[in-house]
Amino acid sequence: MPELPEVEVVRRGLAAHASGRTITDVEVLHPRAVRRHELGGLDFAARLKGARIDAVSRRGKYLWVELDNGEAMLAHLGMSGQMLVRPKGYEDEKHLRIRFRFKDKGPELRFVDQRTFGGLALSEMVTVDTVLLPVPVAHIARDPMDPAFDPVAVVKALRRKHTDVKRALLDQTLVSGIGNIYADEALWRAKLHWARPTDKLSPAKAAEVLQHATDVMNEALELGGTSFDELYVNVNGQSGYFDRSLNAYGQEGNPCNRCGGIIRREAFMNRSSFSCPRCQPRPRVPSQ
Repeated sequence: MPELPEVEVVRRGLAAHASGRTITDVEVLHPRAVRRHELGGLDFAARLKGARIDAVSRRGKYLWVELDNGEAMLAHLGMSGQMLVRPKGYEDEKHLRIRFRFKDKGPELRFVDQRTFGGLALSEMVTVDTVLLPVPVAHIARDPMDPAFDPVAVVKALRRKHTDVKRALLDQTLVSGIGNIYADEALWRAKLHWARPTDKLSPAKAAEVLQHATDVMNEALELGGTSFDELYVNVNGQSGYFDRSLNAYGQEGNPCNRCGGIIRREAFMNRSSFSCPRCQPRPRVPSQ
């Protein structure tokens, strides 16, 4: 699933190409693409017709379009969802699921999703801490790129948890936007194993790993995000290049760029975690 840098790349592209435009027609070409919209595809299309896109917003890994009618169109990209801007008459993609046309007769907006794990849905907006958010996003914490993000408060909350540090970094109610890739990269930079207990971290070490997560996501954003295949692309269909800068994630069997140890892969929450056994040693299990 795309993480903060990849979603921010898409948000910026949508903001540049769609903000201020009025929707005149919506084609829902696959019912699964609107399965999160409980009233179905006909209602989804009817409510969007005539709506103007006022802004494109994001919190963590969550992306939405703000409409002039007070609603939000929430985009779930899933594993393969793509928001693409295409000129009128451009050949339809094989996995095109939803098409948007606009009053200005300019480029179309398309939702393409090979695996159909993603989708679009309309949502009401609610005010949370003076910020308008779609209802499904209301419980999501601020991310490190949010101007109101409070790293001191997040460090305190992280150290109060009785869990491992990676699980805490992935907790979107604590800090949003960090996923499996950037958690592994931040932990590698901090020389921490993913199983290190959060309540055993010093305030300085907890702040360090949080800062590393912020830094690595900013670096990834500058390179267009991380693309391992053609499924993650920006609105113009281009891939990101941060995968070439990864030190831990996906590097199983390769030498550590810091100490030369061989990067290992371990099972973690039905996925994988990558680390160096030499400079990120697993914490010792207390004797019984």
